[in-house]
Amino acid sequence: MKLQADRPEGVNVINAYTHQSVSINGQEHLGSVLVPPSGAPVPWPVASIADLSEAHFEQILLMDPELVVLGSGSTLKFAPPALMKALMQKRIGVETMDTPAACRTYNILVGEGRRVVAALLFQA
Repeated sequence: MKLQADRPEGVNVINAYTHQSVSINGQEHLGSVLVPPSGAPVPWPVASIADLSEAHFEQILLMDPELVVLGSGSTLKFAPPALMKALMQKRIGVETMDTPAACRTYNILVGEGRRVVAALLFQA
């Protein structure tokens, strides 16, 4: 599904997504990925919610977000709160939703100038 045609200068925009990939600024990324508001998207070595560890959330922390939109795949699944300890200690919000909803929500928030990171998984 195509989401947005234009890219604001210097801001990462999710243009489209499938069940296995996401297009960021017109470039397709296969597999799980972290999408900061600017700078290069980062491959995220996580296949599913069950594979998440505290270290994965510490990687997000290095991007200095105010909010994380966690796309859990094709269905809504929640990560154990204990894994997000580093984010919670810094008072960084985490919103979990299915990956298509996370892509749309990320675009809205980044368009508002928010320091949001999309953490997108593509497994069910």
